Amino acid sequence: MANSGNHIIAKPQHHDEHAHEEHHDQEELRFMGFWFFLITDCIMFATLFATYVVLSGSFAGGPTGAELFEMPGVIAETFILLTSSFTSGLAVLAMNKGDRKGLIGWLIVTVLLGATFLTLEISEFVTLVHEGATISTSAFWSSFYTLVGTHGLHVSIGLVWMIAIMIQLGRHGINSVTRRKVKVVSLYWHFLDVVWIFVFTIVYMLEVI
Repeated sequence: MANSGNHIIAKPQHHDEHAHEEHHDQEELRFMGFWFFLITDCIMFATLFATYVVLSGSFAGGPTGAELFEMPGVIAETFILLTSSFTSGLAVLAMNKGDRKGLIGWLIVTVLLGATFLTLEISEFVTLVHEGATISTSAFWSSFYTLVGTHGLHVSIGLVWMIAIMIQLGRHGINSVTRRKVKVVSLYWHFLDVVWIFVFTIVYMLEVI
């Protein structure tokens, strides 16, 4: 019986496994890079808080924070931002369940809450300026606008970041890359909430008490 000479060539699996491991390592490195970024952000905010504390009594004869801060609005900002942290956590839970629609839905809610927070903060700044408290009024107001404004800028970056991730989720679904990005932006958002708690306590509460 003649041998047909046909051979079945098995595709080596070690190449695919090596590529998968290399991709996983790259994702881990990117995640570690985010932690380094967060550490530098912590140092920056610590410096801004220290500067604010040093200059908190320098009003140069101008209005004080206790005279102009409207605490109901600040409390509303705080509640909205903390709620957005909760919804970003729900987004991660939806992702872990493989629920893409739920993930995108909770990210949309988080973005809307974050945008509302920014709107209230900008409105607060406009009101303060109209009442004579500009960034050049005194050292106190310079440090106030720098600290609170830097946090607001970070919130803006987070919103753009989330929108970009939602677009990627819509195109590619939940995979190792989008999963890592959702985890990173959620941690970033929680970090901003923690920073705001310090802002609320040190900048607003200690000033009006």
